[in-house]
Parts: sequence; C-alpha cells; structure tokens
Amino acid sequence: MLTLLTFLPLAVGLFVALLGRDQQKLGRNLAFAASLLSLVLAVKLGLSFDHSLGMQFTERHPWMPSLGMEYYVAVDGLGLLTVLLSALIVPFAMLASWKIENNPKLYFAFMLFLESALFGTFTAQNFVHWFLFWELSLIPGFFLIRLWGGPKRTRAAFQVFVYMMVGSVAMLAAFLALFAVTKTFDFAQLASLAHRDGGLFLKHKMLVTAVFFGVFLGLAIKVPLVPFHTWLPTAYSEAPTGTVMILTGATSKMGVYGFLRILWPIFPEQIHAWRHLLLALAAATVVFPAAAALAQKDLKRMVAYSSINHLGYCMLGIFAAARLTDGSAVFSTDQAAALNGVILQLFNHGLTAAALFYFVGLIEQRGGALRGLNDFGGLRQAAPVFCGLMGIALFASLGLPGLNGFPGEFLIFKGALHLASLTTLLSIPGLLLTAIFLLTILQRVFSGPLPDQWRKWPDLTTTERLTVLPMLALIFVFGIFPQLLTGVANPAVMQMLKPF
Repeated sequence: MLTLLTFLPLAVGLFVALLGRDQQKLGRNLAFAASLLSLVLAVKLGLSFDHSLGMQFTERHPWMPSLGMEYYVAVDGLGLLTVLLSALIVPFAMLASWKIENNPKLYFAFMLFLESALFGTFTAQNFVHWFLFWELSLIPGFFLIRLWGGPKRTRAAFQVFVYMMVGSVAMLAAFLALFAVTKTFDFAQLASLAHRDGGLFLKHKMLVTAVFFGVFLGLAIKVPLVPFHTWLPTAYSEAPTGTVMILTGATSKMGVYGFLRILWPIFPEQIHAWRHLLLALAAATVVFPAAAALAQKDLKRMVAYSSINHLGYCMLGIFAAARLTDGSAVFSTDQAAALNGVILQLFNHGLTAAALFYFVGLIEQRGGALRGLNDFGGLRQAAPVFCGLMGIALFASLGLPGLNGFPGEFLIFKGALHLASLTTLLSIPGLLLTAIFLLTILQRVFSGPLPDQWRKWPDLTTTERLTVLPMLALIFVFGIFPQLLTGVANPAVMQMLKPF
C-alpha cells in the first residue's frame, strides 16, 4: 500500500508531463484527481493503522544487498501523520494554483513529483532509499520556483538549490563514512548499534561525531535552523502561491522528520554532548525570525519568517527532550510531552501555514501584485468573510486556545520548561513577538479606514470558500480534539524515549 501511495503521483505526473501542449486542461484535471486519490489512500492507511503497534505496512525487498541497499518502507505514528499532512496539503495547493496560465499541466506534474518525493521520504527506512526521495524533492521544487516564480525567481531557485546541495553532500558523505564502519544503511540497525554496549559506535567516537555534524547540517538547512535559514524568505516570497503552500506545509517538515527519524535514534550520545549548543540554536530560531518578521513590510516575507519561528518550537522540543535523566516519572512525562508537542506542531503548522499563504496569495492576486503591509487597510469593510476566515488562520498561528496551533506549543513549552529551563525562558519572547506581528497584520490590513481604491475589493467566491473551509475545519477539530493526533503520535514517542 505504501508503494502504491508513493509511486501513484510519480506515474501520473510523468503521464501528465508527456501530454501535448493542447491538453492543458486534461493534464490539470488528471493531476488533481491523482492528488485526491492519494488523499483517499492516505486516509485509508490511517483508518487501518493500529495505534498500539510500532512500524506497520512494512514492505522489504532486496535491492543491492552487497552495498547495504534495500527497498524498505514502513510507517509508525510519526510517518503516518507526515504522510497524511502531505496528502492534505497537495490538493489544497493545486486548487490554489488552478488559474495558473503558463503551461499548467507541467506545473501540476511537478507538484505530483514533489508529492511522490514527500511520500517516499516519510516512509523509507533505509538511507539510500530515503536519500533518493530526499533529493527528488529538490528537482520539482527548483523548477516550480524557477519557471513560475516572481521577478527574482532565478536567484531564489538557485539559492535554494545550492543550499540544499551543500546539505545533501554533507549528509551523503556522512552516511558513506558510517557505512564503511557499520556495513548497513538500515535506520533500525544503526539505531541498535548506537545503543549497544561495546558497539561499533563506541569504538569510533570521533568519526561518529563528524558524521553527526554532517547529518545535522543537511537536516538543519532543510528545516531551516538559524543560522542556516537565509534561503527561505527569498524562496517563499518568490515562489507561486501553490508551491509555497507545499514548501511550508510539507517540504519543510522533512527536516524536522529527519531529526526525529535519523538524528535522534542514531546519534543520542552526540545530541546530548552538544545539547547546549543545539538548544541555543533552537532559541535563536524561535526569537530572531519572529523579530525579523516584525521588521518586514512584505506580507509574504512576514509569513515566511513566521514559518521559521514556528519550526523553531519543534527544534526546542527535540533538543530539550534529549536530556539524559534519572528515569523518574516527572522527567519522562516532560520528555513525552515535549516530543508529542513537536509532532503536533509539525502537523498543525503545516495546515495553518498553508492556509495563511493561500490567503496572502489571494491578497496579492486581488491587489494587482501588491502585498505590502501598508498597501491596504480597512479590508474588513469590503470583504468581511475573507478577513474573518484569514483571521482564523492568523489566530491559529498565534496559538489561540481552541485552535490547532495551541496544543503543540503548549506541550513543547510544558515539557521544555522543566528539561531546559533557561533556554525555554529565553525563547518565550519569541511567542510575544509572534503575537505582535500577526496582530499587526490584522490591524494594518483589515482595520482602519478603507482606501477608495479597495472599495470594490471582492470577497471570497464560493469556490474559494470551498477550497479553504476543509483546512479551517481541521484547524478547529485538531484544536479542540488534539488527542486525535497524540493518540497516533504517542506510541512512536514512547519508542523514541526508550534510550533515554
């Protein structure tokens, strides 16, 4: 089932890309139908998932055994939620891109390639298999920005490509060195070696430390973690709306997923040894992008910096939970709370960030390419439904109780406050700055006098309301019933915490 889910978008995407230029509408419709079918398969996967078990839906086939390569896919609670998130975001992004005029069939084909890469990354359990899909995500992302982006799209696309290639080369070199010692690329076997007394890892500490930093660099760029974040604001501000929705909603989660799936289980000793530095980077990722967002005048760049800030909460939770404890129930509960919060934040931020970029894209479209903070004002008078629904997404991003942004942030700070008190306290200003710049958007764009040029500002059409309402409904559902997500995530969290 995981194989079907992974390769369905790729196969349909190839078919759509090969259609003639006179079959644009057919290609777009086929691509959207494939994304909906992928969503159905992902939901079926979720309904068949047994919350009491670990890895499930396992498929394992020899590939190149002498080189440690095999086709090995499976999902636990973490993998399932990231697969579901990707399956939700892609059709939402396609609807947001429905009016693309420049070769839409190719645009939608690239979106399907990106979806296939996401599914492959979130299900692969062997490094080589995983790395192929990790790299596959870079190619459609590059072309989606380069061919359909804004005025500075060329610079943005190449900047993303160079950053990601640096991280990928570092990660590939690190795992090749690790393979030379362990003779395996299997994530579970590597984790077992890392925790085995007298294992190979203990005999090659300097090598493993170098490998750790190589893998860390690749994942940190992808998240991105400060100071490796400078590619993101330009890329997000130049990418077309549908593309940036996938980038922020799902692709950025590949980095957080990698920290939980690879770095945490395989390099526990190194994470603990460098924990204070990692916590400092996490705090910087929470605070500095929030401050940078407050200084922006471009709405798209504000939301882009907000995305970095919110993923900083995930990094804070991961590194705080990596504290070696005495096994007491208090510490174990805090660790579980922090990691459950990370997975909730990973999932819920994907929904809210995609919705926010959708609304910002509508503002840019209706405003004749204007998207400055001071270009508008009083829009609530002309388009109350538009402003009301975007306000829900803003308040969810702010972390308002009752909406989906709150449970994850609460659990992260609840757990981290005891596990890394000083870092958590230093990160709290990031929460305040986030509230300030998000409320600034509400005040400057929606409130005040309505300029004459915007008096005929159109409210949301029926199609646009139907496009965004499913995401907004999920914002309420997962805000009020977060146990729908924690029930899936918690068994995976308990498995992660066994070494600690």
